[in-house]
Amino acid sequence: MFNAFERTVAGRYLRARRGERFVSVIAIFSLVGIALGVATLIIVMSVMNGFRIELMDRILGLNGHLGVYGNGAPLVQYEEMLPRIRAVPGVVSAVPIAEGQVGLTSGRAALTFGLVRGIRQSDLKAMSVVSDHILAGSLDAFTGPDAIAVGAGLAQRLGLGIGSRVDMLSPQGEATVIGTIPRIKAYRVVAIFKVGFNEADTSFVFLPLEAAQLYLRLPGAITQIEVVTRDPDHVGEVNAAIRRALAGAPVRVVDWTQSNNSFFAAVEVERNVMFLILTLIIIVAAFNIISSLIMMVKDKTRDIAVLRTLGAGQGAIMRIFLLCGASVGVAGTLLGTLLGVVFCLNIERIRHVLESLTGTNLFNPEVYFLSRLPAVLQWQEVAQVVGMALVLSLLATLYPSWKAARTDPVEALRHE
Repeated sequence: MFNAFERTVAGRYLRARRGERFVSVIAIFSLVGIALGVATLIIVMSVMNGFRIELMDRILGLNGHLGVYGNGAPLVQYEEMLPRIRAVPGVVSAVPIAEGQVGLTSGRAALTFGLVRGIRQSDLKAMSVVSDHILAGSLDAFTGPDAIAVGAGLAQRLGLGIGSRVDMLSPQGEATVIGTIPRIKAYRVVAIFKVGFNEADTSFVFLPLEAAQLYLRLPGAITQIEVVTRDPDHVGEVNAAIRRALAGAPVRVVDWTQSNNSFFAAVEVERNVMFLILTLIIIVAAFNIISSLIMMVKDKTRDIAVLRTLGAGQGAIMRIFLLCGASVGVAGTLLGTLLGVVFCLNIERIRHVLESLTGTNLFNPEVYFLSRLPAVLQWQEVAQVVGMALVLSLLATLYPSWKAARTDPVEALRHE
């Protein structure tokens, strides 16, 4: 597309001589602007992807993809429902859960509120989001009337370790002649987990299902059945199939798109808005390319006239300046892509270095829900960003190049 003559002239124009430094500085700013825009866009999109994926893994890993609840009452005949649910195509598992709000304290620690979830030992071991993140203890000891597994944040807050006793207070107290007295029962910590989801690590506790049913006063009953599906993006089809399988039973089926739809929709909207805002950085850098090329054309008017006189056609002149602008755009895009990818692959290390240098917490898990800064590179998305930057850079060179090609050599030499 570009012959040796055009490449040589374009390369010469990109290397500033004395008196041409200003044009070169603007070209450098254009290159840096495109590089920063591309890098920032890749980093932010990767972090937003990481947030969505991590939150889905944590939230859906703990709560299932859909839940079957009693219609205003606990589920009593859940043992009959479980095989019917598990027989539905697309269902991976169905787990009975007894759940309730409680108060938790230990020794002189202040009372904190949490969520107790009664679950069978085999089901908790199969819940990889918990069983794969046990910091201390073992789920093998998760059995008996006084066993309990707690999150790492809650254990730290209450000063708990393996074998420690934690008191659980139920808001549904005992009625006595002097009023309602809260029910208190002590449990022994057998496992401490850290799933990386701050809300779960600081408020979730697990009890064996029978112990939870006894404490929550749900004899032979549960609060919900949590169902995990093969594909959470098509959970609606499984939802409808479960409704048909449980036709006639007094239940309601709620999937994750209904219970968490507003949250994930907000994340998606924020991601799209950030994409549009950061794209403006690349557009501004593209305008810098236009400015630098227009100034270059103005500065090289005499050279253009000489080249035209020596036989260079309008197409050759246009290609020379296209190559000048495209070189800046391509170099900036490649540099920005390299910076963005390297930053994403080392984002946690960079965060720790910045925190040690500034002495501040740049990623508070209590605010952002997660204990680490996630970044997931999607190469198709990276390719889209690169393609967009290259197209904008190329479009920015068209008008100045066309203007250079339209230069009248006679008029240019006459005004010299």
